[in-house]
Amino acid sequence: MNSPQEILPGVIFYSYLSAERREKVCFWKDPTLILQVSGQFTIETFEQTLSMTAGDMLLVGKNQVGTLRKTPVPGGHYETIVISLQEELLRKIVLEEKLEADRKYVGPPNMLIPSNEFLRGYFQSIVPYARKSGAEMTNEMGILKVKEGVKLLLHAVPELRNFLFDFSEPYKIDLEKFMLSNFHFNIPVEKFAQLTGRSLASFKRDFQKTFGSPPRRWLQDKRLKVARHLIETKHQKPSAIYLDLGFESLAHFSHSFKVKFGKAPSELS
Repeated sequence: MNSPQEILPGVIFYSYLSAERREKVCFWKDPTLILQVSGQFTIETFEQTLSMTAGDMLLVGKNQVGTLRKTPVPGGHYETIVISLQEELLRKIVLEEKLEADRKYVGPPNMLIPSNEFLRGYFQSIVPYARKSGAEMTNEMGILKVKEGVKLLLHAVPELRNFLFDFSEPYKIDLEKFMLSNFHFNIPVEKFAQLTGRSLASFKRDFQKTFGSPPRRWLQDKRLKVARHLIETKHQKPSAIYLDLGFESLAHFSHSFKVKFGKAPSELS
């Protein structure tokens, strides 16, 4: 089985991992409901670090970037179901159920959902479809399950209507503060632009004014300077830090490091 497996294309996903711990950087465009079946799931964003184990449910806010850590149970495996609550579907729910946000949501961007018997039943109803790779789930059934999940979330936590039904665009935020806190995430410049509430052209223009350098060059230099500091003063191994600093491979990191500093990172450690 591939992991993650699409159960309903673009909407419901099933992730299965047999024995090894994995980390990856993700971008959440839409609110996302995560159901933990087994193992441990940890999400780390600029504002929060949250973990959950079997039976827990997490709601992730839209327009965020973060790091995921997937850890199987000792001697066992890891399973999670991810449901993307796409804006088009949420708008349909607003129209069908005559629901809407009544004020701006100001709570945490991600939250663990308190369990109840209805949510636990919903949880268990999706697991069999996931484990069969969605073979028995039609598109119509899948959409009904997503709608059911939204309604149960609102039943459990009514104030989530302001979280889920805020369809406003991201507002322009402090570019310098955001980039200094999130430069290590390995995502395209286009995503950084979206997360700061800017078009790509506006982002590049504001970035040049703020940092005196184009985004890609600044990101590379910033990551390499931090890497050198960690190696020289914290005595960390290059193999232990390159992923956390946004490099796709150790070879790419080592090459870029040597081009900038004239020495391979292994020569400093």
